[in-house]
Amino acid sequence: MADSSLLRALFRCHLWASARLMPVLIANRSFEEVLKWAPLASPTPYRGLPAAYIVARVHRTVRHPWLMRDRRCLREGLLGHRFLRLAGFDPELRFGVDPKSLQASRLSAHCWVCLDGRPVVSDSLPGMVEIYRHHDRDTKVRAA
Repeated sequence: MADSSLLRALFRCHLWASARLMPVLIANRSFEEVLKWAPLASPTPYRGLPAAYIVARVHRTVRHPWLMRDRRCLREGLLGHRFLRLAGFDPELRFGVDPKSLQASRLSAHCWVCLDGRPVVSDSLPGMVEIYRHHDRDTKVRAA
């Protein structure tokens, strides 16, 4: 589909609805269930939209959270990964923890999205140790 105003309008509506529904749909779910919001394989209805446009719209959509205030990076990361994937890009969703928080009552964790090895949605915070990358390595191996 071409990069048209109709495609952009459909994208914005889909993103807006997803951002509003996500907090309810992932509440009290396991990590594996939450990662279903960041599919490793998906159709590409938004192919043709530039990555910069998608990232900017995700930032704009989640800038004033009512829900998931304490997990803002997770909401932004899941949406960024999902919609970059729906546009045909190959993003990585990365997770990290602050080692200083391991003994605390509440673990300090963070997530961000990278495209071609560069952070595009959020970034690793100082002191964070990366613990997981959500990425389909098999696709690259098969394509090579």
